[in-house]
Amino acid sequence: MKNNPNFHSKNKHKSGYDMDALCNAFPNLSPFVFENTFQTKTIDFANPKAVKALNTALLITYYGINFWEFPDANLCPPIPGRVDYIHHLSDLLLASKITQDISILDIGTGASCIYPILGHAEYKWKFTGVDVDEKSLKSAERIINKNKLSASISFLLQNEASQIFKNVLNTTDRFSASMCNPPFFKSEEDALQATTKKLKGLDGLENQVVRNFSGTHNELCYKGGEKAFLHTYLYESSLFKQQCFWFTTLVSKKELVKGMYDSLKKLGAKEIKTIPMGHGNKISRMVAWTFLSPEEQKEWNS
Repeated sequence: MKNNPNFHSKNKHKSGYDMDALCNAFPNLSPFVFENTFQTKTIDFANPKAVKALNTALLITYYGINFWEFPDANLCPPIPGRVDYIHHLSDLLLASKITQDISILDIGTGASCIYPILGHAEYKWKFTGVDVDEKSLKSAERIINKNKLSASISFLLQNEASQIFKNVLNTTDRFSASMCNPPFFKSEEDALQATTKKLKGLDGLENQVVRNFSGTHNELCYKGGEKAFLHTYLYESSLFKQQCFWFTTLVSKKELVKGMYDSLKKLGAKEIKTIPMGHGNKISRMVAWTFLSPEEQKEWNS
C-alpha cells in the first residue's frame, strides 16, 4: 500500500494495515476481515465491534499491550490518528530540548487510556490522566494495572465537569506538556448528526444509528461545544503558567484557531504554534502555547 502522506514519518501505520499479521496477533479480529472489490483485506468500519477488534490488534502487535478492554459504550480511539499526536508532541518537546524525565498531563484520558499507553510505548513518557468520569478512570486504571504500567501512569478525577485544570493542578506540579482531544459537540443531537453524515460515506449506512467509534456524552459533548471547551482550556492554562512547559490540544475546526491566538495573546502567551496533522483522510491540527519566557525555558531545562 502507498504511504499516507498526512501521517507523521514515525507513524507505524502510514502504509496501512497488515491484516494477516494483525489476525495472527489477535485472532478475534479474523471474523471481521474480508476482501473488498480492490482485493484488499479490510473490515467494515461502520461496525463498532470490528473497529474495536482492529485497534486492539494494533495495540497488541505494535505497542506491547496485552489487555485493552473497556465498555462498548465508551469511545474507541483510532490508533493511527492518536499516535500521530504523540509523535508531533515529541517533535515539539525535542525542539525545546526537553528530552529527559518527560511527564505529560492527559486531559480527558477516557476509559481506553489511549494517549498514556501510546506515549509510554513509543517514548517511555510518564503520564497523569485526568477525567470527569469516575467509571472511565476505573476502566483506564484496570488497563494500566493489567499491563503493569502503574509505575509510569497515574490518574486524577476532575470533580467539576466544566473545569479543566482547576481542582487538578497545584503550584508544585510540573509537566513537560499537557495534551487534549476536546469534545467536539454541543449535544447528543449534534453528535448523532455527525455520525449520520460519516456513515453516509461508508457504503450508504446513514440509517444505522450507531457510532462506529462509540462514545459517551462526556467524551463527545461539552456545553458550548469545542469552541467553549477550548476557551476554558486557554483561560485556565493562564492560571497555571508555570506548571506546564507546553500546553497543547487538537483543534478539529480550523476556523477556531484565529480566536485561540487572539485569546492567548491577551492571556500573555509567549509563544504559540500550530502544527498541521493528518488523521487518515482528515486534516487536523495541534495548537501549542507556552507562558514561559526564553529565560524561564532555559531554566526549565537546566
